Amino acid sequence: MERFLLIFLILFPMAAAFAVRPLRNRSRQGRNLWIQIVPAVELAAALCLLLVPGASVTLPHVCGMGLTLEAGSLQTLLALVSALLWCATGLASPSYFASAEGCSRYYFFWLLTEGALMGVFLAGDLFTLFVFFEMMSMASYVWVAQNETGEALRAAETYLAVAVIGGMVLLAGILLLQHLLGTLALDQLAGAAAALPPEKRGALYAAGGCCLVGFGAKAGMYPLHIWLPKAHPVAPAPASALLSGILTKSGVFGGLIISRFLLAADLPWNTVVLALGVVTMVLGAVLGVFSVDLKRTLACSSMSQIGFILVGVAMQGFLTGENALAAWGTVLHMLNHSLIKLVLFVSAGVIYVGTHSLNLNDIRGWGRNKPWLKAVFFAGAASIAGVPGFSGYVSKTLLHESIVEYIHLLEHEGAAAGMFQAVEWLFLISGGLTAAYMTKLFVAIFVSPRAVGQRPAVREYMSLGTTGALTCGALALLVLGIFPNIAMEPMARWASAFLQADPGHAVHYFTWVNLKGACISLGIGAAVYLLVVRGLLMRRENGEAVYVDRWPSWLDLENGVYRPLLRGLAFAGALCARIAASAGDLVVYLGERILFTRAPGIFVPKHDENFGSYGRKPRRFLVEETFSFDLLLAGVGLIVLLVYILL
Repeated sequence: MERFLLIFLILFPMAAAFAVRPLRNRSRQGRNLWIQIVPAVELAAALCLLLVPGASVTLPHVCGMGLTLEAGSLQTLLALVSALLWCATGLASPSYFASAEGCSRYYFFWLLTEGALMGVFLAGDLFTLFVFFEMMSMASYVWVAQNETGEALRAAETYLAVAVIGGMVLLAGILLLQHLLGTLALDQLAGAAAALPPEKRGALYAAGGCCLVGFGAKAGMYPLHIWLPKAHPVAPAPASALLSGILTKSGVFGGLIISRFLLAADLPWNTVVLALGVVTMVLGAVLGVFSVDLKRTLACSSMSQIGFILVGVAMQGFLTGENALAAWGTVLHMLNHSLIKLVLFVSAGVIYVGTHSLNLNDIRGWGRNKPWLKAVFFAGAASIAGVPGFSGYVSKTLLHESIVEYIHLLEHEGAAAGMFQAVEWLFLISGGLTAAYMTKLFVAIFVSPRAVGQRPAVREYMSLGTTGALTCGALALLVLGIFPNIAMEPMARWASAFLQADPGHAVHYFTWVNLKGACISLGIGAAVYLLVVRGLLMRRENGEAVYVDRWPSWLDLENGVYRPLLRGLAFAGALCARIAASAGDLVVYLGERILFTRAPGIFVPKHDENFGSYGRKPRRFLVEETFSFDLLLAGVGLIVLLVYILL
């Protein structure tokens, strides 16, 4: 039964994807019902994992090395969250795609991605994780390109390039780990890494770095975040909810495995992860403040929250035996961010369907007379800003307290704590910036006067399925935030066992000691909103306050760094290839002139037709044929070698 359940969770949605097109040909309603039934069945199956903790199955010889699946703790939690998000977006998708073309294609890859993501979270070894990780990346590429506009196709190109390059680097890291440790099984990595001789530590850093690059590319970690602000605005809103809410967590999950199992207490490694987390956290928040596009702001917000999570990953390494707060905060912020982005992106989809725009100046005031949508959006905004009483406050408080705890530890030991005090303030400032740009969104959409020329909304602006998905998500954020000790702390204890965290102790979330950090962040957010957003990023036009687009294009690493770098590498490669080709051509030409022309009958028989024919061919034809044929043979040889290795 356990074996069947794990395999079912992966294969069922993949098999169900092939029924989407036939059902659409018969009935659009039948297809819509199918894409709601399949995630519901998947959620029920994921809930059954709670009854079989520690379930595992090995499929030998699959993909050459075999695949291993296992459930338990954090893996089961992430599988449950994935199934829940697919259920919610399945309820909201039919109304969003009501007048769209090509949605059957979207649903096909939507279900394929669900099965692949289940494989990522239920992987028992790094090779299995890699196989499903790449399947997930390739299948979700279609989501970004769904609208087939020029902007969408370019964003999809960027997404695919980052995914492919990140996947290749990840594969290199996994192969190096296999060579170093002799195993890729998750439950054996920590022991194998601890037994590694000191002289091989550098190779372990190299392997871990490659894996971090591969996983970080999917997570949206700086400087591999370039796809995030571009993919979300062009992707359908339900797809954005999944891309931001749970697909980025697959990268975080991989990063957690590398950091906690291979280099758990390594100070240089954790310092690097902390630095990357802080930069990602701050940069995402800054970009969110400057954005005037609703979904792009939410995308920048996702980047920033991934930074918060990475800070938690690093703090687990610094605190070692007393890392419960950091581990709980990491796990719970992964959960909270998934629920928050479900609420916010699905709400953005409702707004887009009603206005056909995402620009704040166009959608300004659209939600003034929509109290239900206003309440739901407020729950998501307040939670991600860390307002007490919402779930985001709980996870951010735990992450903040882990930094404070380490500062106290350093001071107690007489060590310098300046760097971590700076990290704490950057943490609080980033939280303040989050509050500022979420306030900007809420005020623009639900408080400001309606924009001139805006289309009036239809009476039923939200379908029953969308209303249900948003209501459940918002209520979850509120209930989890009001009762953290009952609802969230047991979940954190259970899931953080995967991270080898210590048991920890009960936390009093609503004492002044813990409330102080949230109050400082919210105060910073209020100041930034009044002074920066209202003062510098808005102006009066025709008697109306409009938002000014001051998006810092000079921070665009894709156009400023990566694309010029790739063009330079392409030029260098072409130049080297041309030099090599010319050298080959010269050798062939000299051989022709010396051997075939000047010494007939000595090196080559005079009447040999096979060789004599070269003398009658033009030189240009001879040279090109020779070099091209060599390249062809080399390519065929590489393909044969690859097939031999795989089989």
